[in-house]
Amino acid sequence: MTVKSIFISGVGGQGNILAGKVITTALVNQGYDVKMSEVHGMAQRGGSVITQIRYGERVYSPLIEKGGADVLLAFEKLEAVRYIEYLSPEGTLIVNDLELPPASVLTGKAEYPPDIIERLKSEVKNTIVVDAVNIARECGEVRAQNMVLVGVLARVMDWSKQSFMEVIKEVVPVRFAQINIDAFNRGWELHG
Repeated sequence: MTVKSIFISGVGGQGNILAGKVITTALVNQGYDVKMSEVHGMAQRGGSVITQIRYGERVYSPLIEKGGADVLLAFEKLEAVRYIEYLSPEGTLIVNDLELPPASVLTGKAEYPPDIIERLKSEVKNTIVVDAVNIARECGEVRAQNMVLVGVLARVMDWSKQSFMEVIKEVVPVRFAQINIDAFNRGWELHG
């Protein structure tokens, strides 16, 4: 099997790190060699958080070159724009239809770009837009939007659903496990 690359981008506090842990653990449990790298730039202050995951029969580095990601999973629209250059021309973009304005917008030094989704769709043929916030809210916890997005990713990549169920039960605190499983399942069902 060739090595596959998943680039995850988000904003601090969106559950990017938990999503990376769930994905990598599930892939290891499915028998893959997995390497992961995380960058938490000012994550507590709403800064960018990126996770790079590479998996396959044998993986030597977690780092993804520009144009090398099979999937860009963006937890926020502007983060998709910021890291789109990492997606391969044949790759799939999964983007949460969410606006979290960065500090430069909040302070009035910049404007949040309009029409991001339309621009991304025109640039990337395989674009999946997910309303993860409302789906997670329907599941009972808006913070579970990360698992909605992981569910979409798992279905797109044709990974074992059962493996993810087991890992979510293992790594998510018991009181939130069922909500996260429900959120994952809703994401899984979106892309069937």
